[in-house]
Amino acid sequence: MSAVRSLAELRPQPQKANWLDTIMKGDCVAAMDRLPEKSVDLVFADPPYNLQLNGDLHRPDQSKVDAVDNDWDQFDSFAAYDAFTRAWLLAARRILKPNGAIWVIGSYHNIFRVGSTLQDLGFWILNDVVWRKTNPMPNFRGRRFQNAHETLIWASRDQNAKSYTFNYDAMKAANDDVQMRSDWLFPICTGAERLKNDNGDKLHPTQKPEALLARVMLASTKPGDVVLDPFFGSGTTGAVAKRLGRHFVGIEREQDYIDAANERIAAVTPMEDADLTVLSGKRAEPRVAFVSLIDAGIMKPGTVLYDARKRFAAKVRPDGTLAAGSTAGSIHRVGAELQGLDACNGWTFWHYERNGGLTQIDELRRIARLGMERAG
Repeated sequence: MSAVRSLAELRPQPQKANWLDTIMKGDCVAAMDRLPEKSVDLVFADPPYNLQLNGDLHRPDQSKVDAVDNDWDQFDSFAAYDAFTRAWLLAARRILKPNGAIWVIGSYHNIFRVGSTLQDLGFWILNDVVWRKTNPMPNFRGRRFQNAHETLIWASRDQNAKSYTFNYDAMKAANDDVQMRSDWLFPICTGAERLKNDNGDKLHPTQKPEALLARVMLASTKPGDVVLDPFFGSGTTGAVAKRLGRHFVGIEREQDYIDAANERIAAVTPMEDADLTVLSGKRAEPRVAFVSLIDAGIMKPGTVLYDARKRFAAKVRPDGTLAAGSTAGSIHRVGAELQGLDACNGWTFWHYERNGGLTQIDELRRIARLGMERAG
């Protein structure tokens, strides 16, 4: 009797949805309402800052500063901005998977109001991250400190969402094997990366650097995940997602931005699958109970398990416990008692017969995890 179910029997991947890797034109709330519930792994949002500018901003030499004065950043009042924030966050929460998460970036003008609304709606804040700019714009009036950072809020869908993605080991390895901190140092978007219009001016006033988006996605998504950006702008989220093997969904109102983003994303070459493998430790792997192997048909009740040298043998029972003579219990407890030890890792101690040899049951746990990932 075979103890292993073939990989071909695992659930196949579903067909790609027609809204993946596209830009939806229109209002972000209306567009999100058209998407399926619980269909997105991550939301990255760079909403209007609501800068409340009164007139033009000038340098000391009286030249005009190319500030954010677009219509989409104008709101009649804080109450109007709060209502707008609540509406798009509610729409985003509906389409997030139960283990999904959201990142919101903003300046001191809006991020605190957004954070308050996030908490009011049931999101659970995991971190606030400070993006320190290596080359910030100066404060031309000299009446305040130079504004040299923006704040990102990272939140899970709710307080009970414990299985959100965090690639801790990858972030630590990228930071010279030291825990990644919550202050990130990146330059603002300049040079060839900055998109320009036909007049040579900035296409979008708040274009974010690709390095920042890459850090977000590498930290909190896996290859194949769906990343939605409800304020797509010049398409940084889509360009980085495509390069890193993630799916994107963009929502944008302005056709000029959509045209530029489509052209930009079309020019991106995705990285090879082998280069996208996420470094992870044991803590990042989903927990698999031994009984779940039986439930999935991977392990058959009655299968006899052995240690590596066949000194001990135990029979698998339908409830996921093992029996060895008068000893019965979990794979760990039975292994420990037979050896006269206080503890034992049953996954590596017990083996099953395969092709005339012995294979660790940990191999079956790997197959079960693969099935869980595909089912998810």
